[in-house]
Amino acid sequence: MSLVTPHDALRRARDHHRGLAAFNVVQLEHAEAYATAAEATGRTVVLQISQNAVRYHGALAPLARAVVEVAQASTAPLVLHLDHADDRALVREALSLGFTSVMFDASALPYDENVASTAEVAAEAHALGVAVEAELGEVGGKDGVHAPGVRTDPAEATEFVAATGVDSLAVAVGSSHAMTERTADLDLERIAALRAALTVPLVLHGSSGVPDSTLTAAVRAGMTKINIATHLNHALTDAVRAYLADHPGVVDPRKYLGAGREAVTDEVMRLLTVIDAV
Repeated sequence: MSLVTPHDALRRARDHHRGLAAFNVVQLEHAEAYATAAEATGRTVVLQISQNAVRYHGALAPLARAVVEVAQASTAPLVLHLDHADDRALVREALSLGFTSVMFDASALPYDENVASTAEVAAEAHALGVAVEAELGEVGGKDGVHAPGVRTDPAEATEFVAATGVDSLAVAVGSSHAMTERTADLDLERIAALRAALTVPLVLHGSSGVPDSTLTAAVRAGMTKINIATHLNHALTDAVRAYLADHPGVVDPRKYLGAGREAVTDEVMRLLTVIDAV
């Protein structure tokens, strides 16, 4: 099945208070695990490549082209999304490589500059039929610091969406990036207020630190796209460590990475029931 844009999946999920799962791809094994889980559950899944992952690999194209091949060979509807890009050139490259969704993150800029830059990216992407996500109200944890007090203002968010034309908005409601423990306490009232104020789907970043029950509650309160990365890296790493501990003589990476891929597949299938993705 060819790659799909997230427009329909996001709209259906938002209308029915359900979630659309988005998982980060660092290695090819991630993409394979996500596609397998999507096929097994019959659900749409967003495959995300972050700007940080691009920096790790040294380029976007090799990993992106591999993920496109995985998606096109899959029977499940899969979205290919560029995550947390503040580099306009990288966004343009993603558009040229066939990404069906991009996140342009100008949240670190002054508000007026954020609006102007995001509107320009949205216009460029929309001309190609590509969805655009943006961020307002910085989510904590990007530099290792949990910032639980940061919150997105509903009135400012409404103004921002109208001025930029973005298709979804990542909001700050108490989550934090790169958490290895699931202890985040989300502001469910703020989520509900944002859901009531905005016509576009809300995106929860830093979901790895959110307990299952709170993830479900967040979706019911109004969150739509749920991003998870660190939690799945934890699952992969634990499985690799366990395999190598049990097989200390193994040097073939297919053996231990295969165990990691299987663990990620299993955890994604479980998370899809928690998030209730479309």
